[in-house]
Amino acid sequence: MTEAPAPHATPFPDLHGDGLRLRPWDAERDTDAETFLRGYTDPEFRRWNTPITPVDDLDAARTALRKRAEAARNGTGVSYCVEDAVNGTPLGHIGVSRIDRALRSGCVGYWVQPEARGRGVATRALALTARWALTDLGLHRLELDHAVGHEASCKVAERCGFRYEGTLRGSIFEAGRRDAFRDAHLHARLATDPVDTV
Repeated sequence: MTEAPAPHATPFPDLHGDGLRLRPWDAERDTDAETFLRGYTDPEFRRWNTPITPVDDLDAARTALRKRAEAARNGTGVSYCVEDAVNGTPLGHIGVSRIDRALRSGCVGYWVQPEARGRGVATRALALTARWALTDLGLHRLELDHAVGHEASCKVAERCGFRYEGTLRGSIFEAGRRDAFRDAHLHARLATDPVDTV
């Protein structure tokens, strides 16, 4: 049985384009919590990402999604479920966090489900989100960082006009640890940058 989506109390719109629909996650929707948990427990995700707060079961997934919904209500972040625009299949996640209205800046992050990789999902979702964030949302600067060595994420950033700006030393957790740190590459795109994207 398919659940009907719940109304979203958020100032952020759904985004549509290039075969994708981006809609806010719904913590009370079983399929959303299960999809989010599957993404966070995927071995490839965990190879490159160690969340500050663990997401290891459905309760933790719901808690994480509720925190993201609260950030959306506060206007400080938005988290989207990336779906196939035709059949609604969930493909991954993209979000803009640390939205600072005074500095007109934010930070974007994304992941894709294993079965959806290799189809340009991350690139299409990032291009769509960046275009919206740097125009309709009114941001001037959008940052993106990833663990050093994560070449797939680096290529997605570069394809979407996020220039490499340097290395953030010891800025993220080592894989599977919260007592050790590793470096990350910083990319950023400005609203004024000329962009040749997909």
